[in-house]
Amino acid sequence: MREGMRKPKAIIVVGSIAGISCTKALILAGWDVVVIEKIRGPPTGNPTGAGIALHPLSQKIVKSWLHQPDLLHNITLPLTIDQNRAVDQEKNICRILARDENFNYLQAHWTDLHSLIYNTLPPEIFFGVTSKNLKTDEVIDIAGDLLVAADGSRSSVRQTFLPDSKLRYTGYCAWMGVFDFSENENSETIQGIRKAYPELGNGVHAVRVIVELEVGAN
Repeated sequence: MREGMRKPKAIIVVGSIAGISCTKALILAGWDVVVIEKIRGPPTGNPTGAGIALHPLSQKIVKSWLHQPDLLHNITLPLTIDQNRAVDQEKNICRILARDENFNYLQAHWTDLHSLIYNTLPPEIFFGVTSKNLKTDEVIDIAGDLLVAADGSRSSVRQTFLPDSKLRYTGYCAWMGVFDFSENENSETIQGIRKAYPELGNGVHAVRVIVELEVGAN
């Protein structure tokens, strides 16, 4: 950026992983950023449940954001094999459609990955909107050059500014459920997983469920 030029300003609505990742990238590109979120701080809660699988390129990018790149490996587990199967429940037949033994992805709990990226950002850029704020008539204007709606496929921001924008099907995403059964291998849940996925070993594993999503056409 040329000396004396004003920094462009971006407004990110919702500090999801997509939102804070966009925030980090824009800051590194020389932008001023404000993140509007319901809370000021990283998310808290049970770390099990939904997770994120990181492509090798995503791993490289996230590592470049960290002062200690090894921190990413401290919160992730390797996903070295990707296997897609078709099951005929009526005939009780299962066949493998595809198997990739050089998958090289990393699996992270959603909250762990979010906190890791969040902690690289300056806390003053977050603007918390609480239920108390919403009950008042006070209006706060935030001017910017770019508005990023990171509030999901049912984005209220898009509905407000682009009400005529139609959704279209553009693929699917995979939510990862992560189970640590290193000390509870005889539970009903784990026995069911072992029956469905006999190739699994011990320890922590990821089971992928495909969920179809619709996202904005524009």
